[in-house]
Amino acid sequence: MIWIIFGIFMLASWLIGNQLQSKFKAYSKLPVNYGLTGREVAEKMLADNGIFDVTVQSVPGALTDHYNPLKKTINLSEVVYNSSSVAAAAVAAHECGHAVQHATAYHWLQMRSQMVPIVSFSSKWVQWVLLAGILTLNVFPQLLLAGIILFAITTLFSLITLPVEIDASRRALVWLNGSGITNQTTQPKAQEALRWAAYTYVVAALASLATLFYYLMIFMGRRD
Repeated sequence: MIWIIFGIFMLASWLIGNQLQSKFKAYSKLPVNYGLTGREVAEKMLADNGIFDVTVQSVPGALTDHYNPLKKTINLSEVVYNSSSVAAAAVAAHECGHAVQHATAYHWLQMRSQMVPIVSFSSKWVQWVLLAGILTLNVFPQLLLAGIILFAITTLFSLITLPVEIDASRRALVWLNGSGITNQTTQPKAQEALRWAAYTYVVAALASLATLFYYLMIFMGRRD
Protein backbone atom coordinates (compact mmCIF):
# COMPACT_ATOMS: atom_id res chain seq x y z
CA MET A 1 0.00 0.00 0.00
CA ILE A 2 2.78 2.42 0.92
CA TRP A 3 4.45 1.97 -2.46
CA ILE A 4 1.20 2.88 -4.19
CA ILE A 5 1.08 6.10 -2.16
CA PHE A 6 4.69 6.90 -3.04
CA GLY A 7 3.93 6.16 -6.69
CA ILE A 8 1.01 8.58 -6.63
CA PHE A 9 3.17 11.34 -5.19
CA MET A 10 5.92 10.69 -7.73
CA LEU A 11 3.40 10.81 -10.57
CA ALA A 12 1.80 13.98 -9.18
CA SER A 13 5.20 15.64 -8.86
CA TRP A 14 6.09 14.72 -12.44
CA LEU A 15 2.77 15.95 -13.83
CA ILE A 16 2.94 19.23 -11.92
CA GLY A 17 6.55 19.77 -12.98
CA ASN A 18 5.65 19.26 -16.62
CA GLN A 19 2.63 21.53 -16.35
CA LEU A 20 4.72 24.19 -14.60
CA GLN A 21 7.34 24.14 -17.35
CA SER A 22 4.61 24.30 -19.98
CA LYS A 23 2.96 27.31 -18.35
CA PHE A 24 6.21 29.21 -17.93
CA LYS A 25 7.23 28.44 -21.50
CA ALA A 26 3.92 29.78 -22.80
CA TYR A 27 3.87 32.85 -20.56
CA SER A 28 7.50 33.63 -21.40
CA LYS A 29 6.17 34.74 -24.78
CA LEU A 30 3.62 37.18 -23.34
CA PRO A 31 4.98 40.71 -22.76
CA VAL A 32 4.09 42.79 -19.72
CA ASN A 33 3.13 46.45 -19.71
CA TYR A 34 5.94 48.98 -20.02
CA GLY A 35 8.32 46.28 -21.28
CA LEU A 36 10.03 45.90 -17.90
CA THR A 37 12.54 43.07 -17.52
CA GLY A 38 12.59 40.78 -14.51
CA ARG A 39 15.40 42.86 -13.04
CA GLU A 40 13.44 46.09 -13.50
CA VAL A 41 10.28 44.53 -12.07
CA ALA A 42 12.21 43.42 -8.98
CA GLU A 43 13.86 46.80 -8.50
CA LYS A 44 10.54 48.61 -8.84
CA MET A 45 8.71 46.33 -6.41
CA LEU A 46 11.48 46.72 -3.85
CA ALA A 47 11.45 50.51 -4.21
CA ASP A 48 7.64 50.66 -4.02
CA ASN A 49 7.84 48.80 -0.71
CA GLY A 50 10.54 51.09 0.66
CA ILE A 51 13.27 48.46 0.46
CA PHE A 52 16.60 49.91 -0.70
CA ASP A 53 19.14 47.58 0.91
CA VAL A 54 18.40 44.52 -1.27
CA THR A 55 20.39 43.93 -4.45
CA VAL A 56 18.98 42.30 -7.59
CA GLN A 57 21.45 40.11 -9.41
CA SER A 58 21.60 37.47 -12.13
CA VAL A 59 22.58 33.86 -11.42
CA PRO A 60 23.21 31.04 -13.89
CA GLY A 61 20.89 28.10 -14.45
CA ALA A 62 17.16 27.57 -14.82
CA LEU A 63 14.67 27.76 -11.93
CA THR A 64 17.49 29.05 -9.71
CA ASP A 65 15.54 32.13 -8.63
CA HIS A 66 15.61 32.77 -4.89
CA TYR A 67 15.90 35.40 -2.18
CA ASN A 68 18.89 35.25 0.14
CA PRO A 69 17.94 36.87 3.46
CA LEU A 70 21.49 36.73 4.81
CA LYS A 71 23.08 38.57 1.89
CA LYS A 72 19.87 40.49 1.09
CA THR A 73 19.96 39.62 -2.60
CA ILE A 74 17.25 38.82 -5.10
CA ASN A 75 18.85 36.16 -7.30
CA LEU A 76 17.16 35.78 -10.68
CA SER A 77 18.01 33.19 -13.30
CA GLU A 78 19.36 34.70 -16.51
CA VAL A 79 16.16 34.12 -18.47
CA VAL A 80 14.06 35.84 -15.78
CA TYR A 81 16.57 38.65 -15.20
CA ASN A 82 16.63 39.70 -18.87
CA SER A 83 13.09 38.84 -20.00
CA SER A 84 10.15 41.26 -20.13
CA SER A 85 7.53 38.50 -20.07
CA VAL A 86 4.63 37.69 -17.77
CA ALA A 87 6.49 34.63 -16.48
CA ALA A 88 9.60 36.65 -15.66
CA ALA A 89 7.60 39.38 -13.94
CA ALA A 90 5.71 36.82 -11.85
CA VAL A 91 8.90 35.08 -10.71
CA ALA A 92 10.74 38.34 -10.00
CA ALA A 93 7.80 39.73 -8.02
CA HIS A 94 7.45 36.46 -6.09
CA GLU A 95 11.08 36.59 -4.97
CA CYS A 96 10.60 40.23 -3.98
CA GLY A 97 7.61 39.03 -1.97
CA HIS A 98 10.11 37.19 0.23
CA ALA A 99 12.16 40.36 0.63
CA VAL A 100 9.00 42.19 1.74
CA GLN A 101 8.28 39.37 4.19
CA HIS A 102 11.79 39.78 5.57
CA ALA A 103 11.47 43.55 5.87
CA THR A 104 8.11 43.27 7.66
CA ALA A 105 9.19 40.40 9.95
CA TYR A 106 6.61 37.98 8.53
CA HIS A 107 6.32 35.36 11.28
CA TRP A 108 6.30 32.26 9.07
CA LEU A 109 9.46 33.39 7.29
CA GLN A 110 11.13 34.12 10.63
CA MET A 111 10.22 30.67 11.88
CA ARG A 112 11.58 29.02 8.73
CA SER A 113 14.80 31.03 8.90
CA GLN A 114 15.35 30.00 12.51
CA MET A 115 15.00 26.35 11.49
CA VAL A 116 17.62 26.49 8.71
CA PRO A 117 20.66 25.45 10.80
CA ILE A 118 18.96 22.45 12.38
CA VAL A 119 17.35 21.46 9.07
CA SER A 120 20.76 21.57 7.38
CA PHE A 121 22.10 19.24 10.05
CA SER A 122 19.07 16.93 9.82
CA SER A 123 19.18 16.74 6.03
CA LYS A 124 22.86 15.77 6.12
CA TRP A 125 22.43 12.81 8.47
CA VAL A 126 18.80 11.72 8.34
CA GLN A 127 19.06 9.07 5.60
CA TRP A 128 22.09 7.44 7.19
CA VAL A 129 20.48 7.36 10.62
CA LEU A 130 17.22 5.97 9.20
CA LEU A 131 19.05 3.25 7.28
CA ALA A 132 21.12 2.25 10.28
CA GLY A 133 18.00 2.38 12.43
CA ILE A 134 16.07 0.03 10.16
CA LEU A 135 18.98 -2.43 10.00
CA THR A 136 19.32 -2.48 13.79
CA LEU A 137 15.62 -2.10 14.61
CA ASN A 138 15.38 -5.28 16.68
CA VAL A 139 18.58 -4.53 18.58
CA PHE A 140 18.64 -0.75 18.97
CA PRO A 141 15.21 0.74 18.09
CA GLN A 142 16.20 4.09 19.58
CA LEU A 143 18.39 4.75 16.55
CA LEU A 144 15.41 4.57 14.19
CA LEU A 145 13.48 6.83 16.54
CA ALA A 146 16.31 9.36 16.31
CA GLY A 147 16.12 9.14 12.51
CA ILE A 148 12.37 9.69 12.62
CA ILE A 149 12.87 12.80 14.75
CA LEU A 150 15.41 14.15 12.26
CA PHE A 151 13.03 13.43 9.39
CA ALA A 152 10.15 15.05 11.27
CA ILE A 153 12.21 18.24 11.45
CA THR A 154 12.61 18.31 7.67
CA THR A 155 8.90 17.55 7.26
CA LEU A 156 7.98 20.43 9.55
CA PHE A 157 10.25 22.68 7.51
CA SER A 158 8.39 21.65 4.33
CA LEU A 159 5.04 22.41 5.94
CA ILE A 160 6.20 25.82 7.22
CA THR A 161 7.46 26.60 3.71
CA LEU A 162 3.91 26.42 2.32
CA PRO A 163 2.49 29.61 3.90
CA VAL A 164 5.77 31.41 3.16
CA GLU A 165 5.58 30.62 -0.55
CA ILE A 166 1.84 31.22 -0.86
CA ASP A 167 2.08 34.57 0.90
CA ALA A 168 5.00 35.67 -1.31
CA SER A 169 2.91 34.89 -4.40
CA ARG A 170 -0.07 36.76 -2.95
CA ARG A 171 2.06 39.84 -2.33
CA ALA A 172 3.52 39.57 -5.83
CA LEU A 173 0.14 39.34 -7.55
CA VAL A 174 -1.35 42.24 -5.58
CA TRP A 175 1.61 44.43 -6.46
CA LEU A 176 1.74 43.40 -10.15
CA ASN A 177 -1.92 44.28 -10.55
CA GLY A 178 -1.73 47.50 -8.54
CA SER A 179 1.38 48.75 -10.34
CA GLY A 180 -0.18 48.21 -13.75
CA ILE A 181 2.58 45.87 -14.90
CA THR A 182 -0.08 43.24 -15.55
CA ASN A 183 -3.56 43.88 -16.92
CA GLN A 184 -6.87 42.04 -17.21
CA THR A 185 -5.35 39.70 -19.78
CA THR A 186 -1.95 39.01 -18.24
CA GLN A 187 -2.83 39.07 -14.51
CA PRO A 188 -4.63 35.67 -14.65
CA LYS A 189 -1.60 34.23 -16.47
CA ALA A 190 0.77 35.42 -13.74
CA GLN A 191 -1.59 34.03 -11.13
CA GLU A 192 -1.76 30.66 -12.86
CA ALA A 193 2.02 30.42 -13.21
CA LEU A 194 2.57 31.09 -9.51
CA ARG A 195 -0.23 28.72 -8.54
CA TRP A 196 1.43 25.83 -10.39
CA ALA A 197 4.73 26.73 -8.75
CA ALA A 198 3.01 26.53 -5.36
CA TYR A 199 1.66 23.07 -6.19
CA THR A 200 5.23 21.75 -6.25
CA TYR A 201 5.67 22.77 -2.61
CA VAL A 202 2.33 21.22 -1.65
CA VAL A 203 3.21 17.87 -3.20
CA ALA A 204 6.68 17.92 -1.63
CA ALA A 205 5.21 18.61 1.82
CA LEU A 206 2.57 15.88 1.50
CA ALA A 207 5.13 13.38 0.23
CA SER A 208 7.39 14.18 3.17
CA LEU A 209 4.48 13.74 5.56
CA ALA A 210 3.56 10.37 4.01
CA THR A 211 7.18 9.21 4.27
CA LEU A 212 7.28 10.23 7.92
CA PHE A 213 4.21 8.09 8.64
CA TYR A 214 5.85 5.19 6.81
CA TYR A 215 8.90 5.30 9.07
CA LEU A 216 6.62 5.53 12.09
CA MET A 217 4.82 2.38 10.92
CA ILE A 218 8.16 0.58 10.69
CA PHE A 219 9.10 1.73 14.17
CA MET A 220 5.80 0.52 15.58
CA GLY A 221 6.30 -2.89 13.95
CA ARG A 222 3.47 -2.56 11.44
CA ARG A 223 5.48 -2.62 8.22
CA ASP A 224 3.49 -4.11 5.34
